[in-house]
Amino acid sequence: MSAGVGAAARPEPKGSGLLTRVLTGVVLLAILVGLALSGRWGVWVLVLLAGGVGLWEFRSLSARMGYRAPSWMLFPLGFYFAFGSTLLKGVSAESVLALALIGGLTAFLFLPGRREGLGRWAMGLAGAVYVGLPFSYYLLLYSAPAPRGVEWVLSTILTVVTSDTAALLVGRRLGRHPFFSRISPHKTAEGALAGLTAAVLTMLLLGALALDLKLIQSLTLGLLIGLSAILGDLVESQMKRMAKVKDASHLIPGHGGVLDRIDSLLLAPILVYFFASLAGVLR
Repeated sequence: MSAGVGAAARPEPKGSGLLTRVLTGVVLLAILVGLALSGRWGVWVLVLLAGGVGLWEFRSLSARMGYRAPSWMLFPLGFYFAFGSTLLKGVSAESVLALALIGGLTAFLFLPGRREGLGRWAMGLAGAVYVGLPFSYYLLLYSAPAPRGVEWVLSTILTVVTSDTAALLVGRRLGRHPFFSRISPHKTAEGALAGLTAAVLTMLLLGALALDLKLIQSLTLGLLIGLSAILGDLVESQMKRMAKVKDASHLIPGHGGVLDRIDSLLLAPILVYFFASLAGVLR
């Protein structure tokens, strides 16, 4: 979440601005948890909403980065990558990618703006993977034998949110040393370290209480999630810096856009799923 990992020196919202930010955050969290607990259809709705808005915001960012991702390629591919391992698992990934390769590149031979065709094609594919694929891994975690699936998803999200919050608070109050300042000048090493520490402590607790993990497994998973939160935040910050915008959109009062809220959450499920699968604890 772009306001989170290692943030420092950004002016704190005051008065109604802070109240709006807090209330919006509470409402968003309630919606997320409610849909996650409501069953498979609720989770699919959540993915459709968050993924759809995220793809729309990426399309806007891509135009400002130089090559606007084509909607006719970005949205279908994005939703395929999101549901390809679960709802659409009968559809061959090789066939979809082959169609995107041949059909997409051929289309740009005839569409207006042919000189930018290759760049637009690459941006469409990149955006679909960036936004869509992480949701696929959340759905894979959710599909783990009940009730473990919900616990894995919520534990991953809660660990990232805790990490992001700790980074924000410590970075603003104690941050002194820049951290990737060329990408985001307000991030600090102190904030990043606080976020990483919070992720480890949170997963140590959740690993024991909710996921039945061994100590070393919880420790490793906490480190992986903390690092993924930092990396995910920096990746979106870099895109916004290239696009010369502060937020991906102004859709969420006090928070910017959906991508600004989920950037730290995008890479975590991939690492969690592979770790849990290799360790044999996704059961």
